[in-house]
Amino acid sequence: MFKPPTRYIFRSFRRLYSTSKDLIVDGTTYKNDNWTNVPPFMLDLITRKLHKNPSHPIGILNDLIKTSIKDMDYTIYEDFHPIVTRYQNFDSLGFPEDHPGRSKSDTYYLNKDHLLRTHTSAHEQECFVNCVTKGYVITADVYRRDEIDRTHYPAFHQMEGARVWSKNDPDLFKTIQDDIDAIPKTNIIVEDPFRDEPVTKVNPMQKYMSHEEVRLVSVHLKKTVEYIVNQVFEKAKESAKLAGSTEPYLNEPLKVRWVEAYFPWTSPSWEIEVWWKGEWLECCGCGVVQQQVLLNSNLGEDKISWAFGIGLDRIAMLLFGIPDIRLFWTLDERFHKQFQQGQVNTFVPYSKYPGVKRDVSFWLKDEVHANDVMETVRTHASDLAESVVLVDEFTHPKTGRRSQCYRINYQSMDRNLTNAEINDIHDKVEKELVDKFEVEIR
Repeated sequence: MFKPPTRYIFRSFRRLYSTSKDLIVDGTTYKNDNWTNVPPFMLDLITRKLHKNPSHPIGILNDLIKTSIKDMDYTIYEDFHPIVTRYQNFDSLGFPEDHPGRSKSDTYYLNKDHLLRTHTSAHEQECFVNCVTKGYVITADVYRRDEIDRTHYPAFHQMEGARVWSKNDPDLFKTIQDDIDAIPKTNIIVEDPFRDEPVTKVNPMQKYMSHEEVRLVSVHLKKTVEYIVNQVFEKAKESAKLAGSTEPYLNEPLKVRWVEAYFPWTSPSWEIEVWWKGEWLECCGCGVVQQQVLLNSNLGEDKISWAFGIGLDRIAMLLFGIPDIRLFWTLDERFHKQFQQGQVNTFVPYSKYPGVKRDVSFWLKDEVHANDVMETVRTHASDLAESVVLVDEFTHPKTGRRSQCYRINYQSMDRNLTNAEINDIHDKVEKELVDKFEVEIR
């Protein structure tokens, strides 16, 4: 049985401890209140900083992107603390008060004023204000209460970038065009019906910008993203060839396409998809930044900007052949010894241990959010929960009472599980559902 290194356990206890009245993380005290819902195991994860580990798939991918833009006038930010204020995470970005992302079912709160960031944009305003280069890139771990399956985990990693120009520049068009011309060339094959006409009825421009400003900013954005994507996937091809692969796609130019999208903080907006191993993969959402976001950062009415966002975990799973997102967080050396700095190689699975399925069925008193059920399972099973699926819903025809049944698959990536161990965990899950949500176990 694999055991976490003692130094990791001690470090976690030094960083985090709680009392009945408050939570102390890295020397800062957060008073508990009725918003507090972050479990201890989540606060353990903030010590890991996978994106800064040069020999971890997340860190390798992060370093590949950083290296590709190192001479393109971007400031790199990757040391922001994951505990942020409600203002940073929501208010500064214009989230409506009733936005579901603010709810306790979606977000981990230390108290009503502090939470684990749900996106890198929580630091956007700070970067816009303090950045002295033309652009910036943020990489960070982010946290959301989410479903449990092989592609979702409550902690994951995002990369966000932005670039800013001033409309007061008398040679603005030339400035942007010069910036476009400075982006390194690639042999990438691009399908983009919106390159010369970025504005459509379903993807409108902002009134404070001219059509030519939108066109130039969007071209710079897209060529930047295309360059980054090409660098990452070409590295994957190179590593595959070194490993002996002779697949035909390894000798073909990378093919990408642009599709229209919608994001609250950009307009117009797009997503880039990459043709990889016989299918189109969504890689990055981006667009021309809404002026209000810039005004919220006190940048002035003259600024125009683009921004992009990349989910690193999903791309790393594809590039490295990781079948289960939980593996990113394992402490098992059989995983970590397979990767080295600067190399993209395919993960070789080690022994797969059998899962143990258990159903939990209950009558509802009040509505229970699926994320709350997932979080109850995670609290007691941690990474032993491989998947949780709602398999049945039933309304009694006479009483009108509603019933739900969730199927939980408990499976360790490191060892065999015993029935006694799982029974104990499952009993605790059922007890918390009864105590916290007043359900009646069937």
